[in-house]
Amino acid sequence: MSETYQLYKFDSCPFCRRVMGFLQGTDIPVVMRDIHREPGAMQELLRGGGRTMVPCLRIDRASGTEWMYESLDIIAYLKAAHA
Repeated sequence: MSETYQLYKFDSCPFCRRVMGFLQGTDIPVVMRDIHREPGAMQELLRGGGRTMVPCLRIDRASGTEWMYESLDIIAYLKAAHA
């Protein structure tokens, strides 16, 4: 299964830091999207995911796009997908 990932976040968010800390110990390629610093990122998150809550992992695959919220869910998903 071929997937690409984007993590919508901001640096002072403790739940975002949890996910980023997990990612530092992996070789999983994830594009970081800072909703406070990157113009348009927050609107893209709201349009696609329906909320501006972070962290949010955007998962793009051939069958469509999924927006996943909750840091522990994101970590569990990435662990399972890249085991």
